[in-house]
Amino acid sequence: MYEKLEKQIGLKFKDYDLLKNAFIHRSYLNEHKETGLEHNERLEFLGDAVLELVVTEYLFTNFQNPEGDMTNWRSALVKGEMIAKVSRELNLGEYLFLSHGEEKSGGREKDYLLANTFESLIGVIYLELGYKKAQEFIKKFLLVHLKGILESGSHIDAKSKLQEIAQEKVAVTPSYKLQSEEGPDHDKTFTMGAFIGERMVGKGTGNSKQVAEQKAAEDALKRLKW
Repeated sequence: MYEKLEKQIGLKFKDYDLLKNAFIHRSYLNEHKETGLEHNERLEFLGDAVLELVVTEYLFTNFQNPEGDMTNWRSALVKGEMIAKVSRELNLGEYLFLSHGEEKSGGREKDYLLANTFESLIGVIYLELGYKKAQEFIKKFLLVHLKGILESGSHIDAKSKLQEIAQEKVAVTPSYKLQSEEGPDHDKTFTMGAFIGERMVGKGTGNSKQVAEQKAAEDALKRLKW
């Protein structure tokens, strides 16, 4: 089942139960309690820590920029949207085990599920093959995007940029207000509005209020004509 993935990423696993765990969403176990396997959240927790360390070490070793620059670059590399993009490039969604409801709602294409799966896979690589192989995997499939991030300016924090421009132009600090929230507790979607004074200047949606605020700020930066 995983030969295609192994060939694609250039790694060979021994414990396929552990690898399978990387792709098991919590919702699947609600309908398949007999599997005896875990969902992928513990692996995601581990993989997230390994990912952050590898990216931090890479930036520290290869750049002489100040902390603030490297913090922004790291944030752009490890944010959900970026690692979901890499997850799509690797077709990780096709390996997911989901409940019928999650399947019908397009779970295989949801950014946050794909991002979590990427981190879970890193957790498996670390446990099975060690830090060096996890490092090589992250360099090969994620860190190659750094050049594009820097060239596009997507590492610049949208909320900070909007605040800087708004304070300079109209001497007002933007605020963010919840517009709506949908879905069950484990899978909520939030829509936030970015406001300058009483005027809503942008709107964004995400699986957390923080992500939605960033999207709202990005939307405002595109729309506003100062």
